[in-house]
Amino acid sequence: MNKQEEIAALAILIHDLRKHKKYTLKELADKIGRSVGFLSQVERGLSQPTVADLTAISETLDVPTTYFYNLPKPKQLPWVTRPDERRTLYFANGITDILVSPKIRASFSMLESLLEAGASSGDRHMTDSSEQGGYVLEGQLTLWLGDDDEPVTLSAGDSFQFDSHTRCRYANQTEQLTRVLWVYT
Repeated sequence: MNKQEEIAALAILIHDLRKHKKYTLKELADKIGRSVGFLSQVERGLSQPTVADLTAISETLDVPTTYFYNLPKPKQLPWVTRPDERRTLYFANGITDILVSPKIRASFSMLESLLEAGASSGDRHMTDSSEQGGYVLEGQLTLWLGDDDEPVTLSAGDSFQFDSHTRCRYANQTEQLTRVLWVYT
């Protein structure tokens, strides 16, 4: 799939899940702190959610964030993924996540996150029901965890791990690409 097809597929997943969970656009928008217009544009593939938006949507609709990566791709071996078999999500604010895990319903999932220069997960802290960890493959990643607004900047080779439901946000505050391998339980 190309980028536009991936954005359209995400829009359909969000719309269908919202309808299945019997939320109106207004109810979901209110729960995630966004406008009805914005959410409507996301569901029509006209706007991209931030990482924080998609995390809030998944928490509100009671699914793991990895639910949105769950589009079938052809696989030759069920325990291996090749680059052309991976599901990709394109977020607002310059972040692209690639699901590199062969199995979505395993005890952990792995994502490769690409953060363009100046990219961020959004202005708001988010929480996820998964324990998370990561390894900075390239560039620098700045993390804000919990209620502490003191950022921690990690460089290539640094790793991190934090508990489920930890409030966080992150950004690439440099002029170079940042690549991070994220692991979610």
